[in-house]
Amino acid sequence: MRLYTVWRSSAAFRVRIALHLKGIAFESAAKQFARDEHRAADYLALNPQGLIPALDDDGFVIGQSLAIIEYLDETHAEPPLLPADTRGRAVVRAMSQGIACDVHPLNNLRVLNYLKGPLAQDAAAVERWYHHWIDAGFTALEQLARRHSGDGAHLYGRTVTMADVCLVPQLYNARRFRCDLAAYPTLTGIGTALEALPAFAAARPEAQPDAS
Repeated sequence: MRLYTVWRSSAAFRVRIALHLKGIAFESAAKQFARDEHRAADYLALNPQGLIPALDDDGFVIGQSLAIIEYLDETHAEPPLLPADTRGRAVVRAMSQGIACDVHPLNNLRVLNYLKGPLAQDAAAVERWYHHWIDAGFTALEQLARRHSGDGAHLYGRTVTMADVCLVPQLYNARRFRCDLAAYPTLTGIGTALEALPAFAAARPEAQPDAS
């Protein structure tokens, strides 16, 4: 498998975690946002959205991190990243989408660059924007974690799920942008436990070959 990635991309971070959890060997094909390599014709031919990540599995290319993770879960069953029961899967998908679809899109690089560029917002305003959406998402997720965590080390139940795979990269970004996480002790406690796992550590941005 080949993963088109950027070391600091939280969406690519999610997929790297899933690949490492499942023990799937993969090649990293790094793209540089600063050089617009994700907008180059050859990459757009593979992934018309021009977004990171994309996964190439023997010529089958798919984008969007959650779709990639579910594809990996269906093609490599162990360990499962979704619960066996219907309601459990619904909860984990809801938690995952709360991060990947509600929080992350409002705070990713292209949105922040648009705020700073065409909308002419200064650094302080952009930081307030970022913190606002982290707070909105994490306030709800903290309550869900208290409701569904079985051990204080996972968002749902007692094993790693797709929700955990989404949480750690978002916590990483929140710290990078100096968000105050004191109001989210359940999330930060779960994050600390997950970050100690080898698969999560191997997927960290600083551990990637293209880290700079």
